[in-house]
This record gives sequence, structure tokens and C-alpha cells, in this order.
Amino acid sequence: MAGTDLIAAGLLEKDENKDILWTWSYPTIDAETVERLTRKCVLSGEAAESNENDAENSTFPFTFGHYGKTWHYIHTAKIDQSEVLPKVTHFSVVLLTKDFNPEKYETLLSILASAYASTGNAAKLLEPFLKVLTSGQCNGAQFAVKSFDVRRAYIAAPIKDFVSRFGLETILVYTALLLKKRVVVYHPRLPELLRIARALPVLVWQRQNWNILYPHVDVDEGDLNDLKSMSTYVAGFTDAAVESRAEIYDIFVNVPGNSVSVAGHAKESFGMGKIHKDIATQMVQQAADDSVSEQLFIKELAVKRRN
Repeated sequence: MAGTDLIAAGLLEKDENKDILWTWSYPTIDAETVERLTRKCVLSGEAAESNENDAENSTFPFTFGHYGKTWHYIHTAKIDQSEVLPKVTHFSVVLLTKDFNPEKYETLLSILASAYASTGNAAKLLEPFLKVLTSGQCNGAQFAVKSFDVRRAYIAAPIKDFVSRFGLETILVYTALLLKKRVVVYHPRLPELLRIARALPVLVWQRQNWNILYPHVDVDEGDLNDLKSMSTYVAGFTDAAVESRAEIYDIFVNVPGNSVSVAGHAKESFGMGKIHKDIATQMVQQAADDSVSEQLFIKELAVKRRN
């Protein structure tokens, strides 16, 4: 079938009492996954409080994450005086899939969310979901799986921005990914965290492996134990407390602090010689050169690796 990367769809609602309920899914999603998705959506926790405290803010971020072999994508919307959803203040539509492609699923989720907001009927989510699952498209030409090349998703977040921001310290992240080490990225704002973390696998473009990316992880024993079972990853956190958990990383990227540090236990793996300094210098120079496109930057990086 054309849309076999789709696994399931779900719906969460937040009511006037600020209770969050999982109200629908197709097919059935297990209780552990429901709990995890409820925790990850921006209807709960500090993200929800931040948005609700801003009376003019009716836009909630599109978010995504990765657990095991499953990706999740979440679109959240605010409801204002709706006749079809009179007691609902916000809702989140969720997709579970097998693949990394945020732009593809953000587009599909927008269609699903619009269908639900206008009708208040969760069954209206099922028709477009099944059409994509069976034919790879829905809403006529508004959404088609074939329109979303995964290679575009890989380069959607500019790696040149990361190099420009962190300068010569980028070589530590580059080396960590080459050596299949563990990289943790911290930023308190989830949208910015997702944008930065998703770009890092580009540094080892020749592998084209975004399954090492876990862009939204909580400082929670369940999430941390999952990481500890893996030998390599890029993991993103919004909780600054993660910096004290050096057992889960070899390289720590503090985005607000514009710094990259090496965990004490990993220092022997990151001795920098002349070749590392030369590569770092070239990366910084190319990142600053407006005539060097993202594609050319990535190509040059891959050539350096082969040489």
C-alpha cells in the first residue's frame, strides 16, 4: 500500500477544567504509548502554561519525536467559542509513523486538524487517514506522499546555522557522530530544540541515518533508560537538569550558552589534532560564505570524510 509508513492516528482534548483526555485513536494505541504521547504533547506541562499565559498566543508548535522504531508527530490547536466543541479549549491530533519526515506529516496533520475543528467529529479524521494509507494521497492534490522527498526533510534544517553558531566547537559534534558516540542537545524552547537537533545527522550525510535522532526526550527514568540501551544517538532535551546526567552523553550541546562540552569519561576519544582543526576551520569558513549553499556545504563535508 502507498501509505504504509503510517501506523496510527489519535486525538487528545483539553477541556475547560484543564483535564487532558485521549478521546480517539485508529487503530487502538496501547496505554503505555498513550501515556507517553500525552506527556509529549504541548497541552501539558510548562509548554501549555507558557502558551496559556500569553493571551494573544493562539498558535501552538508542531512537534515530533522518536521512540523505539516509531516516530510521532503532533499538531495542537486552540479552540475559541466553537459550537461543535463547546467544552474543548485545545486539541492535539497525533500521527504514529515508521519514518522521519516532519514536513510531510505537518501537512497531513493540518488537514486532519481542520476536519476535526470544523465538525467536532473524530470520525472525520478516519477518512483522510485511510485514503493516505491506501492510496498515498487525500483531499485531491492537497496532500500526496510522493510530493515529500525524504532527502528534503534531511536538509530542511540548515546545518550552516549550527556551524556559524558554535564555530570551531562544531568539530566535537562532528567527531562524535563519526565515532558513533552520544550527543545531547539542550534548549528550553521545544521548537528551537527540534530545529537544531534534526540538523545534526547531516554532519554524517553519507550514512543518511536519521534513526539516531531522538529530538524530544524527557529527564524521566523511562526515557533515560531507553537512551542507556543505545550506543549512539542525538537526543534533545528542554530540561536543563539533563546536564548533570553525564552518564547519558559524551558530548553536551548547550544551545542558550553557545557551548559544546565533552563529558569527563569521554575526553580520551576527543583529542583534537591538526586534521581536526583544519576541518573545523574549513567548516566555519564555508558556513560564513553566503555563496556556499546548504547542498554544497554538505557535499564538501562528505568529500572530507572520504578523503
